[in-house]
Amino acid sequence: MRRSFVRLLRAALLALLVCAVAVPSASADGDDGFTIKDARITESSGLAASRQHPGIYWTHNDSDDGAYLYAVDGSSGETVATLTLTGVGEPRDVEAISIGPGNQIFVGDIGDNLGGTWPYVWIYQLPEPAELRDQTVKATQYVVTYSDGARDAESLVVHPKTGRVYIVDKDSEGSRLYEGPAELSASATPGSNVFKPVASVPDLEATDAALSPDGEILVVRSYFGSIAYDWNGGKLKKRERVGVPFLGQGESVTFTADGKKLMYGAEGANSRVEPEDAPGAGDGGSSSGGEEEGGASGSGSGGGDGQGVKAGAAVAFAAVLVLVFLLRRASRSRGGA
Repeated sequence: MRRSFVRLLRAALLALLVCAVAVPSASADGDDGFTIKDARITESSGLAASRQHPGIYWTHNDSDDGAYLYAVDGSSGETVATLTLTGVGEPRDVEAISIGPGNQIFVGDIGDNLGGTWPYVWIYQLPEPAELRDQTVKATQYVVTYSDGARDAESLVVHPKTGRVYIVDKDSEGSRLYEGPAELSASATPGSNVFKPVASVPDLEATDAALSPDGEILVVRSYFGSIAYDWNGGKLKKRERVGVPFLGQGESVTFTADGKKLMYGAEGANSRVEPEDAPGAGDGGSSSGGEEEGGASGSGSGGGDGQGVKAGAAVAFAAVLVLVFLLRRASRSRGGA
């Protein structure tokens, strides 16, 4: 009887161990949301998901901070690297960040707190470091003007395939998408990088924008809403409105590296970054290339991973019940001996 019990106990313990290992934990890459804990980051105005370092999100302050970028770990909310940019002037109003081909980071010093009176603004480009640690990185500074005059803007995206840079201005009467030259020039002469309007973005006072990893969907957000557009070669076609979590002053948005979710951020100390399903992620298609990336087996809310967690937890709970039953049975057996 004792040997039989020991064998059953070992089997139950083994099942419990297997279940504990097999049950998926919460998302390790921050796709479930996180809080930015760095006390230096009080005006997070842009957000970009790293493709080179999964689970890392680059952000920056709005103004009065200096030429710094922060790499935030989405699984903990902690800053794991601070970049100090050289080769640029004193930033004025940094509002956006995007990652282009070859893991090149583009930073948009494109805000205009004077209401669109600065004759030019700046874009900074730098390579994303292969190693995440505090370091100084040399950046290239581009002088940017608009073909139809100065304006305020808070949204910058880089096409993931062509590397072309686009800006969405911030206008209470409706924003516009501006296209930069095929290649930016490092010339310090104003007029060397002229951005021209190519599409309207009505009904939104844009505070940030993001292109899907495959370059097929543009999402533009305002303080309280967002709209997804089919990119359509820059000739935008409205697709759908997208839910935005209420976080206060909503300032930022980025696609996750796999394109399955949108991560929304806001200004303020200890600000939250919260996810929403990306357009197409739950309808059998995906912004990142089909059902395998964003279908029923995706990681969006209500997707296959969530069901797997529930099923695994149920099996683990059942194993615990079996173990308790066997322990009670053993106790009774010893008592009757």
